[in-house]
Amino acid sequence: MIPCSLGDWRDGLDAGDLSPVYLAMHCLERMELLDPLLNAVTFRDRDATLRAARSAEARLARGDRGPMLGIPVVLKDNLNWKGAPTRNGSRILEDYASPYDATVVRRLLDAGAVPVAKANMDEFAMGSSGEHSCSGPARNPWDATRVPGGSSSGSIISVAAGYAPFALGTDTGGSVRLPAGFCNVTAFRPTYGVLSRFGVTAMASSLDQVGPVAASARDLAAGLSVLAGKDLLDATSVDLPDAHRLARLRPGALKGLRIGLPREYYGGGIDPGVRGVLDGAIRRLASEGAEMVDLSLPHTAYAIETYYVICTSEVSSNMSRFDGVRYGLRKEAATLHGMISETRDAGFGPEVKRRILLGAFCLSKGYYDAYYLKALKARTLITRDFTEAFRKADLLLTPVSPTVAFKLGTRTEDPMAMYMADIFTVTSSLAAMPCISVPAGFSAPADDPGALLPVGMQLIGPPLSDVSLLECAHAFQLVTDHHRRRPPLRG
Repeated sequence: MIPCSLGDWRDGLDAGDLSPVYLAMHCLERMELLDPLLNAVTFRDRDATLRAARSAEARLARGDRGPMLGIPVVLKDNLNWKGAPTRNGSRILEDYASPYDATVVRRLLDAGAVPVAKANMDEFAMGSSGEHSCSGPARNPWDATRVPGGSSSGSIISVAAGYAPFALGTDTGGSVRLPAGFCNVTAFRPTYGVLSRFGVTAMASSLDQVGPVAASARDLAAGLSVLAGKDLLDATSVDLPDAHRLARLRPGALKGLRIGLPREYYGGGIDPGVRGVLDGAIRRLASEGAEMVDLSLPHTAYAIETYYVICTSEVSSNMSRFDGVRYGLRKEAATLHGMISETRDAGFGPEVKRRILLGAFCLSKGYYDAYYLKALKARTLITRDFTEAFRKADLLLTPVSPTVAFKLGTRTEDPMAMYMADIFTVTSSLAAMPCISVPAGFSAPADDPGALLPVGMQLIGPPLSDVSLLECAHAFQLVTDHHRRRPPLRG
């Protein structure tokens, strides 16, 4: 197997030792070998992939260079890629093909990246485990009996299993960070607005963000360098400060850095093995010159409730467009109301239906003030907590999840237990902070003491500190090797 590192492949392509066509073929063959087990991808177009690879090869031959030129990439199935299906993991869009490219996809294509697949995902990005997809559950490459995390399950698996060195997912409440922690890759949620959402299927519009995935922070920076920037098609988009530093991340970012440890994130409920891994990472950061600061985010206790009231309310609004009238699945009935009802009942899965119903209730007359308006006020308090914390610290360090990856099927009948997997990731989403999930080590799960599974740590920065956050993650990865470990897969 060729080492699936974007940096290594970039060097090989620029030196002429590797070709985009050869790398694309390698990725397609690896998917063919491993995906019957992992179920990470839902669509491949060999001809389109090879056309893109040949175009990249011609550009390299002309002397063109760029961080993503000739690099294979995987796209989450809620990102529009012209001519390819955009199913969002749902039966209601089984026959839908996108007529245009999402801005982030177009920027990758313009930079010469080579799309090799669309990735499996929880239906409409609603899920924490990768089990809520019309294409069936995705599986963790470290242990195929366990969940990979969600909702960007296929994008994360694709990088972890070596299908491609770079992928795009989305992150609403932790949808790249949680699976990255479960599968030992590096994933980034930028400051809200840094990456355009045009052409990304909306789930909860005030929370959704595109999330790049790679083996390391250095590889993420390469992708972000072509993806970031204001987009006239997305009024919420912003320019990224210090974007020029993405080309060469500073290695000494840890010395003198103040790292906040929010006490609410280190209380009960964390698996002892996960806590032990995090303690080891904290010691390593301190040995590199970082200063640990004890602090509080007092409204963290309200984060899960606040997130799911706001998220489901926005879901109920965004999902109303899927009605059988304009595109996607259509179930005929005697009346328009009957057609819409039959279409949505047949097309949506149980988790999507649950969130639509919860959101409609929260927005309904008589309950709006009691639920949605109160959640907006709580969101403001949570954001103020972060603002105050960043007066004392340069960034925050928390677990990604209270546990390592859990067994498939163990939480599907208990929505609250499933939602609690996001307890450490939703808070920064509510506050629109940039955050990154970084491999921190390995721990034995409680149900199998003889196994070792990945543990992620989350670094959170103040708004628009994205480049500095990547530099801190890069500095940690220069003195650790957790991110270089690969799952024990054949081939």
